[in-house]
Amino acid sequence: MSKPMTKTQLIAALAEELGADKKTAGTALEAVTAIITREVSAGGAVTLPGVGKIYCRERPERMVRNPQTGEQMKKDADKVVKMTIAKALKDSVNG
Repeated sequence: MSKPMTKTQLIAALAEELGADKKTAGTALEAVTAIITREVSAGGAVTLPGVGKIYCRERPERMVRNPQTGEQMKKDADKVVKMTIAKALKDSVNG
């Protein structure tokens, strides 16, 4: 398995794909990230065509175990960010 692409590498690849400079590509990436963050934190969802859907899901209050002591304790309800991968991406990976 290869290493994950870094932000710098992603910006460079985006700039090359767009035919733009790295500063413009970096600004575009930051804008997309800000839009996704704002929408998901407000309880909405964002669909990236061909990639997947990013959304927020609420988890109920539950009992968890402290791995160090084995003690059971109650964890309050919280929210988690989830992503469902698009079928097109799954199919291209599984080839």
